[in-house]
Amino acid sequence: MGLLSKFALEKLLMKTTTLFEEKLAPYKEQLLHHPLYHKLNSTKAIQIFMEYHVFAVWDFMSLVKALQRKLTCTDLPWMPVGSPSTRRLINEIVWGEESDVDQFNQPASHFELYLKSMEEIGANTNPIKNLLAEILNGKSWEAAVNEALIPEEIKSFLNFSLITATSAPVHVVASVFNYGREDLIPDLFIAIIKDMAQEKGTDFGTLVYYFERHIEVDSGEHGPMAKQMIQELCGDNI
Repeated sequence: MGLLSKFALEKLLMKTTTLFEEKLAPYKEQLLHHPLYHKLNSTKAIQIFMEYHVFAVWDFMSLVKALQRKLTCTDLPWMPVGSPSTRRLINEIVWGEESDVDQFNQPASHFELYLKSMEEIGANTNPIKNLLAEILNGKSWEAAVNEALIPEEIKSFLNFSLITATSAPVHVVASVFNYGREDLIPDLFIAIIKDMAQEKGTDFGTLVYYFERHIEVDSGEHGPMAKQMIQELCGDNI
């Protein structure tokens, strides 16, 4: 491909991506102005929110790891597969999500940070821990999710995410990952922090760090990486 053709393709990709994002904008605005955020005005309200939201924190990692499996070589013997730049993008995202550091500079995944913050404020971690224990003990994720003592809305959410991660084409997984999670997270978490209760005697240290870390990483690093990954995967077929 000549330099001019490559430039024209990149320009077309940017224009097409912008048009797509403009179509999504009204739905994004609805989420960013959801009345839920203003109701996070007590420790109890935040506990309840986290007991639901933790499932989204957990299944997010399956989207991330699905992309890593589809875009890099995770088999033996290792082979150089796919685009080097796409491999680098997803591996950097995995590294940041799975092996970040906590506020004390100790290694931790973002899921582990979230669990720790739940424990600090007294939120119930049993439902998510029980679900993971069932899967670790050999039960299929489908059976574990559908038999779990959790609301149907959470089951529906998990089924969508995990079916996407395990069965959808790679460009679909990347789109769900970016437009359903990465592109939303910074603005959503800013809205949550702004209205979050800071009650005397409640330790929000890890939770605030978790939110601020996501805002920093997703807006400054992972978000742009995810968009670049979609452009590379779709080429001129967005």
